Amino acid sequence: MSDPTDRNRLDEEASPYLRQHADNPVHWQPWDDAAFAAARERDVPVFVSIGYSACHWCHVMEEESFQDEDVADTLNEEFVPIKVDREERPDVDSVYMSVCQLVSGGGGWPLSAWCTPEGKPFYVGTYFPPEPRRNQPGFKQLCEDVAASWNDPEQRAEMENRAEQWTAAAKDELESVPDQPGESPGTDALGEAAASAIRSYDEQYGGFGADGPKFPQPSRVEVLLRSATASSGGDAALGAATGTLDAMASGGLYDHVGGGFHRYCTDRGWTVPHFEKMLYDNAELARVYLDAHRITGDPSYARVAQETFAFVEREMTNAEGGFVSTLDARSLPPESRRTDSGGEPEPVEGAFYVWTPEEVRAVLDEPDASIICDRYGIESGGNFERGTTVLTVSASIADLADEYDLDEASVRERLMDACAALFDAREKRPKPARDEKVLAGWNGRMISALAAGATVLDGPAADLGGEALAFVRDRLWDADAGRLDRRWLDGDVAGPGYLEDYAFLARGAFDHYGATGDVDALGFALDLADEIVTRFHDADAGALYFTPSDGEELLARPQELADGPTPSSVGVAVGLLLDLDGFTVDRDYRGVAEAVLDTHADRIRSNPLQHATLAMAADTAETGGIEVTIAADELPEDWRTVLAGRYLPGAVVARRPPTEAGLEEWLDRLGLPEAPPVWADRDAIDGRPTAYVCRGFTCSPPRTELREALDWLSE
Repeated sequence: MSDPTDRNRLDEEASPYLRQHADNPVHWQPWDDAAFAAARERDVPVFVSIGYSACHWCHVMEEESFQDEDVADTLNEEFVPIKVDREERPDVDSVYMSVCQLVSGGGGWPLSAWCTPEGKPFYVGTYFPPEPRRNQPGFKQLCEDVAASWNDPEQRAEMENRAEQWTAAAKDELESVPDQPGESPGTDALGEAAASAIRSYDEQYGGFGADGPKFPQPSRVEVLLRSATASSGGDAALGAATGTLDAMASGGLYDHVGGGFHRYCTDRGWTVPHFEKMLYDNAELARVYLDAHRITGDPSYARVAQETFAFVEREMTNAEGGFVSTLDARSLPPESRRTDSGGEPEPVEGAFYVWTPEEVRAVLDEPDASIICDRYGIESGGNFERGTTVLTVSASIADLADEYDLDEASVRERLMDACAALFDAREKRPKPARDEKVLAGWNGRMISALAAGATVLDGPAADLGGEALAFVRDRLWDADAGRLDRRWLDGDVAGPGYLEDYAFLARGAFDHYGATGDVDALGFALDLADEIVTRFHDADAGALYFTPSDGEELLARPQELADGPTPSSVGVAVGLLLDLDGFTVDRDYRGVAEAVLDTHADRIRSNPLQHATLAMAADTAETGGIEVTIAADELPEDWRTVLAGRYLPGAVVARRPPTEAGLEEWLDRLGLPEAPPVWADRDAIDGRPTAYVCRGFTCSPPRTELREALDWLSE
């Protein structure tokens, strides 16, 4: 029988990240049974390397180590090396990342784990340099030391014992539930989360924490916005939220020429980002900017969201309407920055996005060139590598108007025209690579954001969200089996879906229904919710697991309780089940949601900010949330204006036909035997659009003016 590990097998994989490594001299294997069987047969450890296609340090480690023939010889002879795309296998990533965080107190990508042939880790870390640096071992020497220890019987016994201990710790961390459930923390957790966010707020630079790097943390901003409107004395919460949003939108995290957000900034002051652009960051951030606009009325927040959606439509949407995953941080430098060394140019971090004064003046005449250089701090020497500048807002409109003896409207017009010219020039540069895979869960988050955009903004947000929803449903949902797969790429489908896929996509479908009245989207959300309960809920444990009950058995079955770059999948699922409960007549979604909150009550109380999405769900469970039932064929234009300008955190907007006859047709399409509570006995009055508003399990009288119905909330 031939050894599958005698060559690099990644050329057989669809994942763009894995295929990036298909030409490495390392004999990379995909995560499969054959790789682990070969490790057991050869009696060698497994080296698991986890990353994703747009990961900056993953590229660095590949260039420094995985393309090195000597390193490859060591890995091939002494290990079975396995490459994992964390975006396709978040379950595998969760297990090894948990071990890394438990052992080292930190984590990140690339994630490196040396394991027994059974996959149990005994040494973990992230990026390793080729030579020792800053208390980090050199990668090749580390691999040689690990191999030597493995081949020493006494040291191997210690390594195997460590692997058992670490695996048990990870299993306990990821799977454990208390012997007795507690009592859901209710509204208190939301207030405590906001207080923690205010304490960690960076008053000088915005964001959270007094050191770099700075990551966008939209769930913290959302908690602050909710808290600012939920109680008196919310000025500190609103100030921390808007201060963070202002810092991100004016700094290098935001693409001032093309719209959209980069992954994170390397410094405390939000100046220099890692330039990859992720679909999920742009979904989460667009949504909280829209919320801030509704609270404050500040049009700049709406503009950021609108430009972000325009970026997504232009650069992260495939020809059939699905949203792709990432744009790489690197690209070839433009001609103006290439050296004449004679070699082939190499991709450079941020090359597509940064500018020099000379490049600006090659596009713009004076005074526009000087105005835009002053506005965005573009100067000789720059603030980034090779004398280039990452654009940040460095001068106000008022200051520019004084400097150039113009009125502010003229400055804004000149800046708009100048940015458009820079955009056109930038389009001629070599573009960053795009990861074309369509992930069900990430599409769900963007569909939710676009649903908010459809409510607040003019433009095609509803159409974009609807097309993506149709794309994912057509290609990744098997209605007969009730199965959602995770990834589509050029016709190739990989699965199964995880809790985040079901929960995020169901949330997106439900939000799309609320924004558009598309009853089929509501039906899809209900179908996915049923599968969440069937596939991921353990009634005995009172838990929702990340992997389906019939999925691959890993070292542990994770629960995703804490928020990260995306919200907790458990938190989103719990909030969804609470919201959908009013649309059912024979399912107890609320009971499932409340049981999960009770199970994790102590964990949420101990660190509500880390569990912000669950804290918001606990608040909804206790207060009953806000429901706005609208009985109308079409939403009147003045009603749209009212909804666009009113911040209703977590509100369920329940559209329904105005008559019982129309409602019967909807019930038929949904397979419901009778009207669910949110629709029952809520017809239009005298054929006029009618609103029914409920809060805290108490409802207003029906109103034919939406503004009057919503005013009842504040009364």
